[in-house]
Amino acid sequence: MSHDLPLFRYHPDPIATGAVEPSDSICQCCGQARGYLYTGSIYALEDLDHICPWCIADGSAAARFDASFIDDYPLLTAGMPAEVVTEVSRRTPGYLSWQQEAWLTHCHDACEFHGDASLADIRNASDATKAAWMADYRLDEEVWQRIEEGYQPGGNPAIYKFVCRHCQQILFAWDCS
Repeated sequence: MSHDLPLFRYHPDPIATGAVEPSDSICQCCGQARGYLYTGSIYALEDLDHICPWCIADGSAAARFDASFIDDYPLLTAGMPAEVVTEVSRRTPGYLSWQQEAWLTHCHDACEFHGDASLADIRNASDATKAAWMADYRLDEEVWQRIEEGYQPGGNPAIYKFVCRHCQQILFAWDCS
């Protein structure tokens, strides 16, 4: 039933993040039941809900349906090279968020997505991680403390963990319902 999943440079474990799940359903792009399907948002004119990770990885789903899997605007405004924007938005599984996902960048590259931050990730965040989060969202230490006290992974607010592929700094994206 299953095959080895393709490797995604910017989303290294899509099963752990819930972006890909086991399924016997047939992919709407390749017509095969390959054992896994993507569970996130698909931005396309057609109603798509059965796309396999292989059709995301090789770009065939993006090409066939003019589909993307995340909003490319945050990457474009961060000045990412076109090839990075294309790889992340059209050949990488996205993630679900309350409002609109925003793929984070650092060291002139897109970061790896690692899913919901754990409570330990929040409590053990480095000063650099906290400072970056507060600067990005124009919030202060008091708000950080309230979030740290009440945060639950998968809850509201949602905090998503990203890791810089170059310096390994952890960054957090934040979203609320």
